[in-house]
Amino acid sequence: QVQLVESGGGLVQAGGSLRLSCAASGRTFSSYHMGWFRQAPGKEREFVAAVSWSGGSTYYADTVKSRFTISRDNAKNTVYLQMNSLKPEDTAVYYCAATRLFRKTAESYDYWGQGTQVTVSS
Repeated sequence: QVQLVESGGGLVQAGGSLRLSCAASGRTFSSYHMGWFRQAPGKEREFVAAVSWSGGSTYYADTVKSRFTISRDNAKNTVYLQMNSLKPEDTAVYYCAATRLFRKTAESYDYWGQGTQVTVSS
């Protein structure tokens, strides 16, 4: 069992930066691949980024590639999402999730956090 709690969301102007954190409980955190997803009002949840259990491999959605960076610190049971050059279209609730399968599909993820709101003003 893994419990996830996101933090770091907020209101930022376009072009600004935010760093999201996701703290995990449980001693098995380092055995899970971790992902970030987002959901904007009226839209489906979409994949943002994923990092392998070791941190050695990462995936990004094309829409955030070169602007966002996912990383993890297994000693702190935490995964991060550094978001730079934010755009209004990045506005969404951001969720972190844990999976045994290193994939981009939400159905592959077993545990989810409650989400943190990110709002980017133009």
